[in-house]
Amino acid sequence: MIPQDTGTGDATTTPQQAPAPNADTASAGANGPARFDVVLTPHRSLSPAGFAILMTAVIGIAFVGGVVFLLRGAWPVTGFGAIEVGLFYLMFRLNYRSARMHERLRLTDEALEIERHEVGGRVRRWSFQPYWLQVEIADPPQSDSALLLRSHGRSLAIGAFLSPDERLDLAKALRTELARLKEGRA
Repeated sequence: MIPQDTGTGDATTTPQQAPAPNADTASAGANGPARFDVVLTPHRSLSPAGFAILMTAVIGIAFVGGVVFLLRGAWPVTGFGAIEVGLFYLMFRLNYRSARMHERLRLTDEALEIERHEVGGRVRRWSFQPYWLQVEIADPPQSDSALLLRSHGRSLAIGAFLSPDERLDLAKALRTELARLKEGRA
């Protein structure tokens, strides 16, 4: 099947780990054992425990500031401070929600399968015949350089949330595995 559209993602985040071929190639799917299997996820530098500590500190500081303003008769400032803390919490929650997005690339002898799991739960799938597939990225990559998979006049951007160097590393690893497949090596 040829991809149906070109996707884009959040270019301001990075993956949790550098993409690499999965050492466990014994897992067989519909198209046989995987030669290359990687899950790309946006990076979040603040852990849930770190978020809890940060929110505790922000609430503590806002509470002390609110009490000071309340005692000086500037009670409306306390209400606005509470609204700020609420918005601060909401923005972090939205940021963590976007971290649920991920992409999976799985190369077998018959196909390169891409699954994109979006924030809202929607899963989109594409499949490329590996012998016709071209992997393109600018070298050296810029912050807006897309990693494109091209075949039969169609293209699909993948890993848009990766850093430029990580997109380049992924492109090199994918090109290497495609070359091995085309040469008939395992």
